[in-house]
Amino acid sequence: MWDYSEKVMNLFYHPHNIGAIAPDECKAGETIAIGEVGSVACGDALRLYLKIDRETDTILDARFQTFGCASAIASSSALTDLVKGMKVDDALKISNRDIANYLDGLPQEKMHCSVMGQEALEAAIANYKGVSIRQDEDDDSSLVCKCFAVSQGQIKRVIRENHLTTAEEVTNYIKAGGGCGSCLADIDDLLAEVNEQTQQIEASFTRSPSLSKASASVPLTNLQKISLIQEILDKEVRPFLATDGGDVELYDVEGNRVLVMLKGACDGCPSVTATLKMGIEAKLQERVSPDLVVEAIL
Repeated sequence: MWDYSEKVMNLFYHPHNIGAIAPDECKAGETIAIGEVGSVACGDALRLYLKIDRETDTILDARFQTFGCASAIASSSALTDLVKGMKVDDALKISNRDIANYLDGLPQEKMHCSVMGQEALEAAIANYKGVSIRQDEDDDSSLVCKCFAVSQGQIKRVIRENHLTTAEEVTNYIKAGGGCGSCLADIDDLLAEVNEQTQQIEASFTRSPSLSKASASVPLTNLQKISLIQEILDKEVRPFLATDGGDVELYDVEGNRVLVMLKGACDGCPSVTATLKMGIEAKLQERVSPDLVVEAIL
């Protein structure tokens, strides 16, 4: 028996927001976005429904259908509770750890259920925004774990976002390596690659005092702000994007609006909004100014 929290058990026995959202439940100006992840063959699958007000980008309702264990049901239920009433872009900031924390924790072996929730949310929002889907896992050459159809990009992302250091942790978070085990050596290589890149980036910040958080008591001139934004993009953001074949270029700065061009794998990626908000915007708000807004131009 897994060591489940009381909240997990309550949401397993009495889940919230089960079912689909039918088109006839929408009023004028409302739409339904659907995100699907996982597969029944692999043991876990989740279909997430969001009802969204197009004028305000507000999530009015959220429901789910899932196939899986107690953690999968509880994580899906928790996710729908979390996103109701949120703006779409704010919802994209929800991480798998936010879902686990909402449940007062999950067993390490069940963290993949929270990751599945995060991925379903991103897929639904990509569907809402009409972002063209281009998934690395559709390319057999990018698959690392063929038992659970997990791509290299998915593994790198979960390592970075959750600071994983062992293949066992990767299996707990995304199932990769949990089948035949033949990919465990490849997972070890990806762990070494991602963690080495992270260490190099952290070291570059230690050596670059200009990248320290801007002092609130000394406002930056516009030229200083642009220079600092460019330096952060070059030294912190672009190396991370490059690991998955992506890139970003600063286009312009208009007041607090930072306009960027996404290139390579980032152009058309289903997680493009998450990249903008959780990656680029969050970094620039931390390092430069909390009121910066990052927008992508075509």
